[in-house]
Amino acid sequence: MNKIVYVEDEPEVGSLIAAYLGRHDIEVIVETRGDRAEAVIAEQQPDLVMLDIMLPGKDGMTICRDLRANWQGPIVLLTSLDSDMNHILALEMGAQDYILKTTPPAVLLARLRLHLRQSQHGQPADAPAASAANRMLRFGSLTIDALNRQVTLFDEQIALSTADFDLLWVLASHAGQTLNRDALLKTLRGVSYDGLDRSIDVAISRLRKKLHDSATEPFRIKTIRNKGYLFAPQAWDTREL
Repeated sequence: MNKIVYVEDEPEVGSLIAAYLGRHDIEVIVETRGDRAEAVIAEQQPDLVMLDIMLPGKDGMTICRDLRANWQGPIVLLTSLDSDMNHILALEMGAQDYILKTTPPAVLLARLRLHLRQSQHGQPADAPAASAANRMLRFGSLTIDALNRQVTLFDEQIALSTADFDLLWVLASHAGQTLNRDALLKTLRGVSYDGLDRSIDVAISRLRKKLHDSATEPFRIKTIRNKGYLFAPQAWDTREL
């Protein structure tokens, strides 16, 4: 059974989530104060830490930042604050994920299981800025900087949305590997491919356009027929489409 320390100042919310996760073989230790969180984490040695942002004593963002300096396990922010800026800040602080409290419990469970699996397999989570040691990826003329959420190609800064940056980071983190829609959706959103969702295809098309890939014969982010998409690590030294 996996163990989570959940720092949440609303006892009812903490109890409900702990009960739900407990029914799915995840033990949850609930701590209500931010200024006690790190001591509890040190004592319990959980497999994952889940933090609210608004906490008494010490806020969740600060806990995340301070904890990441000496703790390598996955950290997830679970909050009611629907803010792109907070989402970006959380990832830059070293969090693996930023999840809204309105997320359906089954989706929350799927995303937590994903981070637990990746941690247990000795792999960093695929969300951007997953670990301090792996916040920059370089492939020829392409640089992907997860700390500053910046992408540069041939000295041109490429403007990407948060979702498109996350997708590029996952693809580049698995350079040379084919990832299907189901794997991408589970990593990015914690949901399975239902056979109809084309959002990944649309996002891939946007990425190709912004990264000067060919729309008809893509060579940087390739389509592998009936299998998925492949980020080509050797395709970033030429400007030709």
